[in-house]
Amino acid sequence: MRLDKYLKVSRLIKRRTIANEACDAGRVMVNGKVAKASTDVKVADVIEIAFGNKNVKVEVTMIADSTKKEDAKEMFKYL
Repeated sequence: MRLDKYLKVSRLIKRRTIANEACDAGRVMVNGKVAKASTDVKVADVIEIAFGNKNVKVEVTMIADSTKKEDAKEMFKYL
């Protein structure tokens, strides 16, 4: 699954366009490397997002094309 779509479906970032912009600005890293929006995300990947002065680090635990709001938290775990 594409990184920008994963960020939207897992609700780490609200909209796909914002996820795309964050990737283009170099604020999203996958496994320690700056990632483009088209990067493939797999289970066990570590995603790090820089939100202003706050960093969020999560591990991918599940990939799904769509989820309900309640189930979105099961797609990742905070590190």
